[in-house]
Amino acid sequence: MTGHTAAESQVVSDYGVRPGSTLRAAYQRACDPECFLPDGQLTDALNVEFDRFRETFDQSMRIDGRCRRAASWSLQQAERYLALVDAADAEAGSALVRRSTLACAPLGIVQGNWLQWLSSPGGAEDPIRLRLLALYASDLGVGRPRASRGTAYLSMLRTLGHAEHAAPVAALALDERIADTGFHLPAVLLTAGRRPDDFVAEIVGADLCLRAVGLLPALSVVQKLVTQAADWNSLNASTARGQDTPTALNQSLAAAEALAADGPELALGVARGFHWAFEVLRVWNEATHAELAAALNPAFEMAELLRFRAREAMIYHHDFRMGDRSLAHWLAEARTNPAPLMAKLATSRLIRPGDSAHSPLLTSLISERGPMFRIFSPGDLAVIRRWIDGTPISSSDTAPAPPGEPLAPPDLSTLDAGAIGATAGTGPADLREAYHLLLRRTGTVAVHRYAHAYVHGWLARAGHDMDANTCPLPDRWPASGLHEWLIDQHDRHAAGFDESEAGPLPSRDALVDSTVQLAPLTLIDGSWLQGFTDAELATSEVGFSLFDTYWDELGNGEPRLNHPLIYRQVLAEMAAEPPPTDSVEFTRWPRFRDASFELPVYWLSIGRFPRTFLPEVLGLNLAMELSGVGGSYRRARIALKAHGFDTRFVDIHNTIDNIATGHSAWAARAIDTFMSALPDTTDAGLRRATWDRVRAGYRSLDPPDSRAARRAQRRAMRRFSRD
Repeated sequence: MTGHTAAESQVVSDYGVRPGSTLRAAYQRACDPECFLPDGQLTDALNVEFDRFRETFDQSMRIDGRCRRAASWSLQQAERYLALVDAADAEAGSALVRRSTLACAPLGIVQGNWLQWLSSPGGAEDPIRLRLLALYASDLGVGRPRASRGTAYLSMLRTLGHAEHAAPVAALALDERIADTGFHLPAVLLTAGRRPDDFVAEIVGADLCLRAVGLLPALSVVQKLVTQAADWNSLNASTARGQDTPTALNQSLAAAEALAADGPELALGVARGFHWAFEVLRVWNEATHAELAAALNPAFEMAELLRFRAREAMIYHHDFRMGDRSLAHWLAEARTNPAPLMAKLATSRLIRPGDSAHSPLLTSLISERGPMFRIFSPGDLAVIRRWIDGTPISSSDTAPAPPGEPLAPPDLSTLDAGAIGATAGTGPADLREAYHLLLRRTGTVAVHRYAHAYVHGWLARAGHDMDANTCPLPDRWPASGLHEWLIDQHDRHAAGFDESEAGPLPSRDALVDSTVQLAPLTLIDGSWLQGFTDAELATSEVGFSLFDTYWDELGNGEPRLNHPLIYRQVLAEMAAEPPPTDSVEFTRWPRFRDASFELPVYWLSIGRFPRTFLPEVLGLNLAMELSGVGGSYRRARIALKAHGFDTRFVDIHNTIDNIATGHSAWAARAIDTFMSALPDTTDAGLRRATWDRVRAGYRSLDPPDSRAARRAQRRAMRRFSRD
């Protein structure tokens, strides 16, 4: 049996693994829910990347025409892959399934995740952003844990036995079986997704391209050979994910058309993003097809295995002779050219060509008493077995060569932590400026540090002199959960309402003033949960209901249900109409008092750190959702109605925040789920410390205002500002 052909070696060389590549590093970093990427060099690099194919960019092509072309291309490519299936025997078919599943994994497992930051507190009232949030929520399977398109892909990997590095998603970059080229498109898109204000049009255009393509063509191999292995509706990015709902393709198309209608620059960006995604996808697809075609030859995978394992094996085989040199020398050569070693193995005493069952390499050597026991994984053994049993090929046989040179990877080296800290920029001068700057997902390093320090300061104040009597939450988390406590709190709210009914209502002027002062807070409703738009948190058992809450606060994609917009309608009735929330004029509006920005800045700041401050966010979320149910919302309704104002805002919150099936219940269940996963050791140290953090988060909605508490806040903020 001869070794690897020159063409096959070239495929492996061009499309093999390069651990530590910038694409893999970018993919990993962009998967972090707290990923922070300031503007500057990175923005320039992404612009260069999106212009990579400008020579073939036809700006005059309509969006629907681009969609038709992408859909037609996808069908044609699927036929090409199915032709490979027709040419494969059973063992080759298994290799095709494995390779196509892994090749598509970097993109398939993050499908739609580039949309995760397109909603923000500053854009909470934007109808286009709401459309995109609706599309993203559909991708996630909002309201259910582990129901996203990406989770469906992970499930397929697990079913097929290839999920060793698939969870968390960032770990996929460690899988050496996946070529670097597979990370190109998702790494760039996820990275651009962390700069949503700069690249919203390109993100939307690229998303539309992938929706038009639908099921990645290479996955037609898996769909044909292992039909029951996957939820194919979820893996097809164009499909609807529920009854009586529009398809994802139609949702994406509507958002793209609406965005393009906002101006020629945005229209150009949408087209540019679509064209870039289509061209990168085409180049990657050709490489993937070439790899699968080459893998029909058993020698291809054997050569690849030798290249992967040669370095670690070299040091153990200096004393084993094969011909005129040691096996260690053969292995050293195999790191770049495995063909000579394969030829030597095929004629050695270790191999019986065509008979793997009686080849010493797969019998005595790997037995429990053999020198190579447990050296090879089951997948490795399958590759070796297939190579030995395969029909010998002659030196004239060739395998498909790659279609030209692979794409040079984009320069995303500025994601390096050192580069990020190079220029801090300037931080906010006061609370009003902080509010304005924090409305965006991005900003300068100084703004990011300010937010981190502000949270620590606020939590130091919230935790000041906290004991069993100063926080409504129990001193210890009850093993039975918070349900009974929640009912008790609801009863107290109701009793407080009954007592207050006899009291005087606020005057019209007082009601208007309080409504105005709450505007900086209420117009960013849900902002403490903005970090839970990240896919891995939004689909987790703890975080799925927090994303669902955020989704509700913004009206489930419907402007008529959007809480900030409803609140603005109340303000308009009161003849108090502040400027747009995301404008500088809003924060400088003279009717707002400075103190009205203190709590909103905390919400905006803690929302950036969903992992760092997870216990505190859980506590804050429960305090917020429970704060008005059964009591103050009912009281506010009476006051609004008495003075002739619409009560819809408080009516909605009193129903959706209810303690049985609403946000309050969800918030309590999220805490119970989170706490029950912590170890319950004898001293319960970790559980107790974590519960104290949850309690501090609960108290942070209304922290003590004493001089000592304020001093603790200032000290903590100064300390973390220095850090």
